[in-house]
Amino acid sequence: MKLFWPLFYFASTGIAWYLGTRTHQEEAPPRKHNVPRDYLIGLNFLLNEETDKAVDVFIKMLEVDSDTVETHLAVGKLFRKRGEVDRALRIHQNLIARPQLERVYREQSLFELGQDYLSAGMLDRAEKIFQELISGQSHSAQALRTLIDIYQQEKAWEKAVETADKYQSVTRQSQQPVIAHYYCELAEAALTKNRIDQAEDYLEKAVSADKSCVRASLLQAKVYMEKLEYKSAIRSLKKIKDQNPDYLSEAIDLLAQCYEKLNQEDELVGYLKELADEHPRVPVVLILAERIRKWKGDKVATNFVADYVRRYPSLRGLSLFINLYISSVEGRVKEDLHIVQNLMKKVLTNKPDYQCTSCGFSGKTLHWQCPGCRQWSTIIPILSSEHA
Repeated sequence: MKLFWPLFYFASTGIAWYLGTRTHQEEAPPRKHNVPRDYLIGLNFLLNEETDKAVDVFIKMLEVDSDTVETHLAVGKLFRKRGEVDRALRIHQNLIARPQLERVYREQSLFELGQDYLSAGMLDRAEKIFQELISGQSHSAQALRTLIDIYQQEKAWEKAVETADKYQSVTRQSQQPVIAHYYCELAEAALTKNRIDQAEDYLEKAVSADKSCVRASLLQAKVYMEKLEYKSAIRSLKKIKDQNPDYLSEAIDLLAQCYEKLNQEDELVGYLKELADEHPRVPVVLILAERIRKWKGDKVATNFVADYVRRYPSLRGLSLFINLYISSVEGRVKEDLHIVQNLMKKVLTNKPDYQCTSCGFSGKTLHWQCPGCRQWSTIIPILSSEHA
């Protein structure tokens, strides 16, 4: 019975239209209208919960014209929202099959049909529909936007780039940051096949599309490291501070590796101190503390971290302090600190490392496109931005 009211609305509209047209055919003395036989048949199907047969009867009974097409579209959309995609398809296909349908309604019907196919998971059919609508007048931008979503699902990144270019031409809305991600996706695919030169070409296009693309800088650094070009990798990684310091945590380990390969650990410490002053982040302090402990001992490293935690209190900072301090004490104090240390590990293990600033999605893995809201570059490292 969940479809009773949508179909009843559809049927009521049909009989209202029928009686309305009969009323205006000619002026005559008031008389009793005869209810169409098809309406009674459809209503009987509806009451017997034979909804498929009822839909067919009402579609045939309700002639499509400028007065009724909106009703067809509304009911078709309602069926789709309720998960009755087959019924929505039949209504929208019936509309498109009418040769007398006005162009604006035909395009709207095509768009709804494409949405039906999307809901049914028939991406290839949906793609064809929206490709046809691109050249139309009323749904061009919507069709392009939907095609972009389809190509993202299919990971057809080259098509996504082409379509995003068209979309920004039509809407005057910049898609360059998103296009940069598409090129990064292509670069990562090339890297998995060990096509370094091709990956570099894609990354150059990514940077050209969006000079502030952190992902491109990280990938370029990894390519340089594969080629043992550590100075070039460092240059790429240092860009991230100005591109978006929230992602510094993703660059710190790579920076340390590059400086170590070049035997320039003094330069690394100097740069990390600079970062710690400008952008106090736990990952920066962690690596800096390791280097201080290596050269000047546990006590100096512990004091350094303690000073950081006093200025920027956080659970991860406190955990780092405990891990350093525990090696400098003995007896009951050490036992008590082990209890606190284990508790901190459990707390931090259950905390997400990344969170979307748009929808709140969180997890342990960095996704450049949020799995929740499907936005790009909205997930940031929590450990890089928290001070509490």
